[in-house]
Amino acid sequence: MDLARIYTRTGDKGETGLVGGARVPKDSLRVEAYGNVDELNSVLGVVRAFTRDRELDEVIADLQNDLFVVGSDLASAPNSQQRNIPRISDEKIILMERTIDKFEAELSPLSAFILPGGGVTGSLLHNARTVARRAERRIVTLGKTEKINEELIRYMNRLSDLLFVMARVANRRENKAETEWHSKRSS
Repeated sequence: MDLARIYTRTGDKGETGLVGGARVPKDSLRVEAYGNVDELNSVLGVVRAFTRDRELDEVIADLQNDLFVVGSDLASAPNSQQRNIPRISDEKIILMERTIDKFEAELSPLSAFILPGGGVTGSLLHNARTVARRAERRIVTLGKTEKINEELIRYMNRLSDLLFVMARVANRRENKAETEWHSKRSS
């Protein structure tokens, strides 16, 4: 029985393959963008390991699956002939907006900025939000130099909004207070 090995040695010189076979440096903007998406997916896995909230867990599981689509979309060479690459579409963004609206209905409106924190789940979701924002910035940068699916930027922007709202919901459901930020003016 021939088992595939995890190592291929094809990246030993600092290059990696995109979907479709093109080779690019491992520090290319495209690899950086989908690497940040992969990191976000891992952070969401940590959130799932700690949350006891079934509804939040189910939403996060869906988001993790979506992030594999985002990653494969980004890992596709712009001129790739691959036709079966899944892509993020407007429908996913609309679904996220509905989820945000549903969760926001549970929350009091914000009257001040809040500091990231609260309970374990809320804090981890705030961390995921910051990783999502970094991934979004890398995708925006990539889009300035290479062709990308424009829906990816909208998706990532909405995703960080959703993660923020989910952090607040997690804290509310766990009875963890949100800490308002107050500027301390120096005298």
